[in-house]
Amino acid sequence: MRDQDLTEGPISGHFRTLAIPAAMGMLFSTLYNVVDVYFAGQLSTDAQAGLAIGFQAFFIMMAVGIGTGSAMSALVGNARGKKNDDLARKTAMQGLSFAAVATVILIFAGFMGGPYLISVVSEPGAYRDAANGYFYWLLAALPGFLVAFTANGILQAHGDSVTMQRALMVAFVANIVLNPLFIYGIPGFIPGIGFNGIALATVVSQTGVMLFVLRAVLNLRIIKGAGADELKPNAQTYREILSQMIPTTTAITVMFISGFVVQYALKGFGGHAIAAYGIALRIEQILLLPVLGMTGALLPIAAQNFGADQHERVREALWFCWKLGFVMTIGAAPILWFGGAFAMSLFTDDLAVIEVGQSYLRIDSFLFLIYMMLFSINSFLQALKRPIWTLWISIYRQGFGVAFFVWLLISVFGMDVWGVWLGIAIAVSTGWVMAMIIASRVANQEIGGLR
Repeated sequence: MRDQDLTEGPISGHFRTLAIPAAMGMLFSTLYNVVDVYFAGQLSTDAQAGLAIGFQAFFIMMAVGIGTGSAMSALVGNARGKKNDDLARKTAMQGLSFAAVATVILIFAGFMGGPYLISVVSEPGAYRDAANGYFYWLLAALPGFLVAFTANGILQAHGDSVTMQRALMVAFVANIVLNPLFIYGIPGFIPGIGFNGIALATVVSQTGVMLFVLRAVLNLRIIKGAGADELKPNAQTYREILSQMIPTTTAITVMFISGFVVQYALKGFGGHAIAAYGIALRIEQILLLPVLGMTGALLPIAAQNFGADQHERVREALWFCWKLGFVMTIGAAPILWFGGAFAMSLFTDDLAVIEVGQSYLRIDSFLFLIYMMLFSINSFLQALKRPIWTLWISIYRQGFGVAFFVWLLISVFGMDVWGVWLGIAIAVSTGWVMAMIIASRVANQEIGGLR
């Protein structure tokens, strides 16, 4: 079992140890979603559009799990940096119980409110029906997602990103087998359930991920010997988790509400535009994986060193992340600009979908460097236990910014789908300026500046 002290040794070595497995795990997670998009495309364009919208609604609830995972990485990481194993164990156990309570609440909320969210960004018809059915099935996968994200945050705080990588690799392979099995069945033996089989495959495989990652947490040195009574909700610890989780979760929720805003704008251009956006996002995610792995590794490294009052190492980690990220993102830009149409054609033969998706990816090629900076600043602020600023950045960039600039370019200047893409670009660029100002001020207060 990996259990690393990130306050000692070369920063570059810690990034390599954490970022590569994390990026590989994200690769297989994204390929997992690509498999879903592929099989939905084998059914129809309406199925692809329904998948994009249904998953968008579901991901708002998954944001709680992502936020809790980030909270665990920061809080347990800080406790590990202080060499306080009792605090680390208490926080980890409370995080797991927090995830269980949140799951129950969210399943009920999703059952009641999910169809309303879907109706806002879709027109009555086949692709809305597909989105609703897919969403309801996915609710059964919510325990797996929330507990797995939380457990992975605990592991990351210990310098372990390999366990989740292995779980996601196995889930990807399982998804390739389970998707056609549940969609088409085995004639004469197992009846297929059609499009909803994609969601059922997710339920089965993600539950397996949860069990594998949870087992690794229970084998951690600080967890061994913990009693079941430590899972009993503690109001003070829950408040600490909430203070770290809510800004991150809300920021992610705002991001996906922004996705609904984009889909709302795109629905006026037809279902093919929504399908193109869903496919293009998957392509974007694949190319962002190395960046996401690297910026995600920054969080536990900075958190442990901040907890140990090693501020110079916190600064060193941030700058190393930026320098390496610059190299990564510059290389991705020409791939997006020149290869977007080919990448889209791997998922659909609908020429209208390919054309719209290519236009998004070309705008996206200019934004990769900015995304890297934004992701790293989010990790930096989370590690310094100042996550509230990530929320304000997100509210501007993905809340107000996207809605305002997309509306301006489409409704006032009369642009087509290019207005949606350019509106996103303006919001991202101005949000980056805001994030840099905030990061500089927080650094001055907490670690004596960025340099």
